Amino acid sequence: MPFILALDAGTTSARAIVFDHAGAIRSVAQREFTQIYPQPGWVEHDPNEIWAAQIAVASEAMARAGIHARDVAAIGITNQRETTVVWDRVTGEPVCNAIVWQDRRTAGYCDQLRADGRESAITGKTGLVLDAYFSGTKFKWILNNIPAARDKAAHGRLAFGTIDTWLIWKLSGGAHFTDPSNASRTLLFNIHTGEWDEELLDLFGVPRRVLPEVCPSSAVVAETAADLFAARIPIAGIAGDQQAALFGQRCVLPGMVKNTYGTGCFMLMHTGERPMASRNKLLTTAACGSGMCREYALEGSVFVAGAVVQWLRDGLGIIKSSADVERLAATVSDNGDVYFVPAFTGAGSPHWDPYARGMIHGLTRGATAGHIARAALESIAYQTADVLCAMEADSGIRLAEMRVDGGAARNDMLMQFQADLLGVPVVRPKVTETTALGAAYLAGLAVGYWNDGPEITAQWRAERRFEPGMDRAHAEALMAGWRKAVERAKNWAEQ
Repeated sequence: MPFILALDAGTTSARAIVFDHAGAIRSVAQREFTQIYPQPGWVEHDPNEIWAAQIAVASEAMARAGIHARDVAAIGITNQRETTVVWDRVTGEPVCNAIVWQDRRTAGYCDQLRADGRESAITGKTGLVLDAYFSGTKFKWILNNIPAARDKAAHGRLAFGTIDTWLIWKLSGGAHFTDPSNASRTLLFNIHTGEWDEELLDLFGVPRRVLPEVCPSSAVVAETAADLFAARIPIAGIAGDQQAALFGQRCVLPGMVKNTYGTGCFMLMHTGERPMASRNKLLTTAACGSGMCREYALEGSVFVAGAVVQWLRDGLGIIKSSADVERLAATVSDNGDVYFVPAFTGAGSPHWDPYARGMIHGLTRGATAGHIARAALESIAYQTADVLCAMEADSGIRLAEMRVDGGAARNDMLMQFQADLLGVPVVRPKVTETTALGAAYLAGLAVGYWNDGPEITAQWRAERRFEPGMDRAHAEALMAGWRKAVERAKNWAEQ
């Protein structure tokens, strides 16, 4: 029996996971790569380092599973979405570091477009708010600031892509593709027509010839280059990480919701075959499916979730590893009225304030490292609650349960607090690597490894269900304290 290899190109690490036909994990390999901060608010990655890490973990995962390339039926790719890479088609070399989705350097340009009255037209076509988060403004910055970039782009010398596109290019030796779930995060893609939008390309000054071809999320787009592995493997699944997790969690019916706790925190509600416009600053985005019809979701994007725990480790130094945070937070019985707003790179949904900054509120002489750790963990749940409130208002649907995944979803304290705060059950699946699993499912369906959606839906199993137990008045009081803290953090950086 062959296997599926999922490449999960995250924000802080490259991962590779081998899945079998039952959707079970046979092996995992992971390698962190460098986070580059050239100046405050800027975040970059080295695309070549990402590629080197990704190909290394792919080989390592196959070796750990005891398989060879000939045993792999297909490769699925899932990725951090809005991170922008531009490279030379001839040399294959990036023209500069990748600009990461967290990067805020184009916030001023977004302000200018907003002042010019462009936001409503952009939102109408793309389903996105006008924010530096998305890759279109990053690409324009590269064209304007990297020597000779605009001239090379005009002559078709450059290629633009998000991380999925970069990896496909490198894996295949020159295939230039993306899928709707990634294209819909660029500010250049019309989610209603399913095509790159000429008016938006003109607005951002992007030549059409630099863009990848948009293919279905589940389709064979290329094979690995002959000199890469001992056998050529079909590249058959592509999806942005959050849409991949939605698919992997089998939230494929309107009203079903998943929340992924990774570097950031991303809640998606499937809305079916029609886009649902948001009145509460959520995003309308393309979902990924195994068929040809277009599918959509509402999304709330929290920029800093698991990354706040990394900051406790690397920035503040109060824990030695991310796993230590739950133990430290458990040294106190509550947050001691300490609130941590981790707006390190601005505030995402539903606030969309690129000038917000991180703050810790309510410190007294009695506050300890335990209170700060607990406040950091709780901040993830508070941000999620803000998003859910907006999502329920937009959809008119009262959530029955929330399926969760991602690294921080393994934290029992956080998941119980999340259920208490929301007042709805939080359900953790047996396989929490649902981002990679979604990419694997998409790839496997494309090559006939699995027959159809019902077959893979039958594989989903709950590992634990966290039932809410907190008094609703107490939960509301905690949320009121959080909202007060968020208001203090807004508009902090100079505009």
